[in-house]
Amino acid sequence: MKRPASSEIKLGLIQTDVSANPDANLKKTLALAERAAKRGAQIICTQELFRSQYFCQTEDHENFKLAEKIPGPSTDAFCKLAKKHKAVVIASLFEKRASGVYHNTAAVIDADGSLMGIYRKMHIPDDPLYYEKFYFTPGDLGFPSFQTRYAKVGALVCWDQWFPEGARSAALSGAQILIYPTAIGWIPNEPKLIAGQQRDAWELIQRSHAVANGVYVASVNRVGREGRIKFWGNSFVAGPFGEIVAHAGGAREEILLANCDLGRTEEIRQSWPFLRDRRIDAYGPLLSRGLEDGKRR
Repeated sequence: MKRPASSEIKLGLIQTDVSANPDANLKKTLALAERAAKRGAQIICTQELFRSQYFCQTEDHENFKLAEKIPGPSTDAFCKLAKKHKAVVIASLFEKRASGVYHNTAAVIDADGSLMGIYRKMHIPDDPLYYEKFYFTPGDLGFPSFQTRYAKVGALVCWDQWFPEGARSAALSGAQILIYPTAIGWIPNEPKLIAGQQRDAWELIQRSHAVANGVYVASVNRVGREGRIKFWGNSFVAGPFGEIVAHAGGAREEILLANCDLGRTEEIRQSWPFLRDRRIDAYGPLLSRGLEDGKRR
């Protein structure tokens, strides 16, 4: 069946390595986003916290100086770019909400250059070299989707990508594309086999979100070594069957472009009606931390 051309859009994911200079990182990311727009990208996404190296490897109060207000200098710059190129932009930023209150935030900018809204990272990790709880207050805006000019987009962030509840919630709010700005890599001395399994699992869980919800999923990661972490890149876009639509490498900067036919969402949800067959009357226990001995905890 031939679908209307309006159902087809192009994503552009900006996978870069990162210097210690926030202004230089912003300038580079803007230049790459502009290049992506000139190559036809209608929805452009940065990697997680693109303005700085991944500072959560240590707990250091000096790093709070990297945060900025939203709206602020980064969103102002991307709003101008979005308006110039009629492109939607998802920019991942370290948000200073108030004194002592900071968030890991994705700003969503529409193709007219307006700041549509923000998503604040909901799931905050605390693992070796990923000490994010020191810096980020958990999000308080839920899992919304944003009706941009080209598609309805759910913008989640990194650790969120491991949680099916977040993907499902964004899909239920109408998202046709789930986009995950990401910063993930290997820590020192991990056995090669386990390191490979981790990267495979990272891709697999996100492809499963695409299948379970009948949506496109895009994940944009950074590359290069920063401190003790080697970021593995491998940004990708998966289609509603979990198929890989586009895939970046793991060692260099790339602008990853992917064509997405949003008309497939309706067709696939008709064929695989997971949302229709959900037993919403039976999912109450999911609001519990555990169900030991059949009882809510």
